[in-house]
Amino acid sequence: MAGERALEAGVQVPRDSAGRWFVSLLCEDPSVTPLPVTDSVVGIDFGLDHLLVLSTGEKIGNPQHEQRDRTALAKAQRALCRKQKGSTNRAKARVEVARVHARTADRRTDYLRKITTRLVRENQTLVIEDLAVSNMVGNHRLARAISGAGWRQCRQMLEYKARWYGRQVIAVDRWFPSSKLCSACGALAETMPLRVRTWTCACGAAHDRDVNAARNILAAGLAVTVCGAGVRPQRSSPGGQSVTKQTPLRREP
Repeated sequence: MAGERALEAGVQVPRDSAGRWFVSLLCEDPSVTPLPVTDSVVGIDFGLDHLLVLSTGEKIGNPQHEQRDRTALAKAQRALCRKQKGSTNRAKARVEVARVHARTADRRTDYLRKITTRLVRENQTLVIEDLAVSNMVGNHRLARAISGAGWRQCRQMLEYKARWYGRQVIAVDRWFPSSKLCSACGALAETMPLRVRTWTCACGAAHDRDVNAARNILAAGLAVTVCGAGVRPQRSSPGGQSVTKQTPLRREP
C-alpha cells in the first residue's frame, strides 16, 4: 500500500499500574532526519508561575495539571484508605488512584511534547539551566509544584529531540547567578529574593526577573561554545566551581 514503510521492531505489551495496556515498539524510524540549519538561538528559564520563560520575552504558561486533578485524587485516596487491606475492593480502589495519577501525567507529557517540539524546530541552539530537581523538591513548600512542573522531563525531551533534528542543547551551571545578573551591564546584585519579580539596575535598565534570567542563561551558554567555561568574572558557586559548563547529551539506551 502506498505510504507504508517496513520497520524492523521489537514489540512489548506492558500493562501499567492504572490497568492500561500498551503496545511498545522499539524501532529505528528513517523519517527522523536533521532539520535545516537556522541561526535562531534561545535561552530558557524554568519557572513555576510560567513553566518556561524565553530570552525573546515570551512566557509559556504552566497549566498546573496536578492541581486540576487534586480534588479527584484526594477523593480516590480517601476511598482507598477505607477499604480493607487485602480485599478485592482495595485493589480496585488502588487502580482508581493510579488512574488519576496517570491522567495527570499524560496531560503533562502531551503539553511538554508540543512545547519542546516547537522549540527544537524553531531554534538551532537551546540554552537551559542545569537544575538539581532532586535537591529542590526538598523544599516542602514548593515540592509539589516543582514535581508537577516536569522540569526534568522537559529537559530530557529537549535533549533527545535535539539529537533527532541536529540541534544543540547547552546546560548552564546551576550556580550561575542568572537572576541577580544585569543582562545589560553585567552588574551583580547582592540579593534577589523570590518575591522580587521586577527590578532596576544601577545602570538604569529595568528587568523582568525571569526574562532577564533567560537572557543571561543564553549569553552564558553561547560563551561556552566560543570560549569555554568560566568566561564571566562573577561567581557565586561554592568551592570555586566554574560558572558555566556544557553538559554532554546523554546517549539513548
